[in-house]
Amino acid sequence: MRENDMLEKDEIFSKVLRAGRRTYFFDVRATKADDYYITITESKKFTEEDGSFHFKKHKIYLYKEDFTAFAEILAEMTSYVLNNKGEEVISERHQKDFKKEYNSEATEENKNSEKNFTDIEFDDI
Repeated sequence: MRENDMLEKDEIFSKVLRAGRRTYFFDVRATKADDYYITITESKKFTEEDGSFHFKKHKIYLYKEDFTAFAEILAEMTSYVLNNKGEEVISERHQKDFKKEYNSEATEENKNSEKNFTDIEFDDI
């Protein structure tokens, strides 16, 4: 049997989530003993200056004995983020007018220093 046939055989159920440059693959697979586990793969596309591209992939294997604890912690973490920051995306990538706090503070300092600046003409010397 070819290697590709083996890969297709152990994929039971799959879902894909496309999220910008990232794609997440959720796959139910079978072990040799015909038990099930889940793989979660993050694939991120990187474009080179010459226009070519490559993908970096990271994979998590999640086994049945860890499902409950994993789901509880994931739910706790997502709730924490949404309760503390809401669902609105705040980042440079998603908002063209996004300004980091330290940039806005520096801008305020520049404005204040401009107010204290005295414009002197050479004729005044």
